[in-house]
Amino acid sequence: MKLHDLKPAPGSHRRSKRVGRGYGSGKGKTSGKGMMGQKARAGSGPYRTFEGGQNRLVKRMPYKRGFTNIWRVEYQVINVEQLNEWPQDVEVTIDALLETRAIRRKNQPVKILGDGEITRPLVVHAHKFSASARTKIEAAGGKVVEEPWDVERHSRSRGPNPSMRHQTTQSE
Repeated sequence: MKLHDLKPAPGSHRRSKRVGRGYGSGKGKTSGKGMMGQKARAGSGPYRTFEGGQNRLVKRMPYKRGFTNIWRVEYQVINVEQLNEWPQDVEVTIDALLETRAIRRKNQPVKILGDGEITRPLVVHAHKFSASARTKIEAAGGKVVEEPWDVERHSRSRGPNPSMRHQTTQSE
């Protein structure tokens, strides 16, 4: 191989577009920039959100920082301290918590946190437990029962809900 044999890799070198070189080139006269105006001049055009002088959409929207996770699971929390009010022989179930208004919503999962102390042995049912709550309940002689929680995800395409797709109808 000699110096005169060297060539760029095929497809890596493109010929430059020759603008303003007559009508036959397809890029003559205005060189593909249209007729006059700010975008035909040298230098960059107006900013991305420019709307011709009208108050732009970006300015009309409310100012909001950060981002909202739409798949976040919101828990109803109960501290270990609140479980001291329960009698020893009764199991602390999710339905029992709803009846006593310790939690308000049945469609949100329940999480037990370890704030405070527990003195009596209780059987506690919940969807989630913090590590400190688990150790405090078991140290008091109680038992931790973790209930399953199925998160109902809604369709991302605004179409039918996938969980409803395989449900049998009432007429069947």
